[in-house]
Amino acid sequence: MNHPSSDRPAAPQDSASTLQAPTASDSAQVREFLAFKLGSEEYGVNILRVQEIRSFEKPTALANAPADILGVVNLRGIIVPIIDLRVRLKLAQATYDAQTVVIVVNVGPRVVGLVVDGVSDVLTLQPEQMRPVPTLDSGFASEHLLALGSVDDRMLILLDIEKYLAAALGTVADTPRA
Repeated sequence: MNHPSSDRPAAPQDSASTLQAPTASDSAQVREFLAFKLGSEEYGVNILRVQEIRSFEKPTALANAPADILGVVNLRGIIVPIIDLRVRLKLAQATYDAQTVVIVVNVGPRVVGLVVDGVSDVLTLQPEQMRPVPTLDSGFASEHLLALGSVDDRMLILLDIEKYLAAALGTVADTPRA
């Protein structure tokens, strides 16, 4: 039964006055990020890139690997390079302890482990909570950052992890895959 006070539009679904179903571009605006710590700063990576979170285990070292590539681990038959983001960002040397974790991410066709100081939570950010990144002289080129996320009194540096790790992945591109 159709009531005049109903919230549903009486017009056909293709009418311009009706509510539209969310489009792909709308859903891309609202994003979920896994928040993690590096030193005193909080970062975020798109949750859709995260495969799993593992406790830190010492990887098998690779000869002549760059300093930020700690080595590789065998993850259910897949050889996964392990990158220490603290070293990559030239932060103070990390102490690997019980809080240290590896975020396993899918970057293009690759699986990569990222060593971080700890993870906190998954945050859903609306477009108004994401601010443009100012031009900074930091460890990140502006194309490697999606935005600065603001949640209550927290500020997160939101990484475009695929773009950021492109150079490192080129370095380990010849790592065999099972």
